[in-house]
Amino acid sequence: MEMNEILKQVNEIFIDVLDEEGIVLTESTTAADVEDWDSLSHIQLVVAIEKHFKTKFTVAEIQSWENVGQMCSAIQKRLG
Repeated sequence: MEMNEILKQVNEIFIDVLDEEGIVLTESTTAADVEDWDSLSHIQLVVAIEKHFKTKFTVAEIQSWENVGQMCSAIQKRLG
């Protein structure tokens, strides 16, 4: 799957989980850039992403993500 398609789907998940229609993610977006993205919502986002893409990430993988681009890259690797 192409990175831009993954980003689009992840953006839709963020909108759904955070209940904020105005979210527009880029690969460089971090939690500091999204008002409601805190530690609790981060867990909800990861669970929703894992469910959507039918995969599981290790704690180390999740902790290594510094931005949305790294999250999308990890998804892309899992999807092969």
